[in-house]
Amino acid sequence: MEPNVLIILVIGVASLFGLWIIFYFIPVGLWFSALVSGVRISLLQLVLMRWRKIPPSIIVNSLIAATKAGLKLNRNELEAHFLAGGRLKSVISALISADKANMDLDFRLATAIDLAGRDVFEAVQMSVNPKVINIPPVAAVAKDGIQLIAKARVTVRANIRQLVGGAGEDTVIARVGEGVVSAIGSAASHKSVLENPDSISKLVLSKGLDSGTAFEILSIDIADVDVGKNIGAVLQMDQANADKNIAQAKAEERRAMAVALEQEMKAKAQEARANVIQAESEIPKAIAEALRSGNLGVMDYYKFENIKADTKMRDSISMPHDQQGRKESGKDDQKK
Repeated sequence: MEPNVLIILVIGVASLFGLWIIFYFIPVGLWFSALVSGVRISLLQLVLMRWRKIPPSIIVNSLIAATKAGLKLNRNELEAHFLAGGRLKSVISALISADKANMDLDFRLATAIDLAGRDVFEAVQMSVNPKVINIPPVAAVAKDGIQLIAKARVTVRANIRQLVGGAGEDTVIARVGEGVVSAIGSAASHKSVLENPDSISKLVLSKGLDSGTAFEILSIDIADVDVGKNIGAVLQMDQANADKNIAQAKAEERRAMAVALEQEMKAKAQEARANVIQAESEIPKAIAEALRSGNLGVMDYYKFENIKADTKMRDSISMPHDQQGRKESGKDDQKK
């Protein structure tokens, strides 16, 4: 290859590379698109965006979309939001949708919502098209003890002003569930709830459950009410069983005390009989001592024996035969 041809090729490649560098840092095509779209921005500003590591296409396309929709936005604010980590495309789409729906949403509020982690475009859509939240089945007991299981649907729309710092969907579900339980629990009879399910909706709506949340509750509809268990009867049965167990325990305690008392009395009776037998065994000794000392005469002793014999005979005559046999056998046992 001739030296002149090689030099021409090198110059051509260098020229192409130089043109690519120029058009990369000086996006003439993007500047021309902005110009024909009515967006005033200079080539120098586009070059400075490159140096600030901001894609000029994002800023320019956002300005073009906003201008075509009749919105007036500041380029510096768009760059600041991009550098803060915001999603410009979502913010611009939300601002255009809100403007078409005659909603009061400015750029500052939209960027605050976006930086707070919420999807501002989705919030605007939910504000225009309300969302239906299905509440899980809620079980509650009326005053007559009958359990009711209610299923509710809540229609909400986004509250743009409360999106920053407002409670989410879980809070709405929890509050509505609590309101349903309170409404059913305050009903005198489960029949009244079954006859007028809308009474639950009215009572729950009157409590202002959407306060402090990112939503505005439009309506609460009771989809279904099922009858559950008779909780009152179950509680009464449990109480009756508990009372029965307590009564049985007290009766067993009294029976044990009675058995113990009976055993104690038997022991005392046996002790008394033993004392009597012991005392009776001392009588012959006392009589003998009295005879020796002269305190008891022989005739007195015979009279005493005759009285004992007469008493035994009268007892044997008046006592039934079987009882007499048991008595004799008892005496034999005592002698043994």
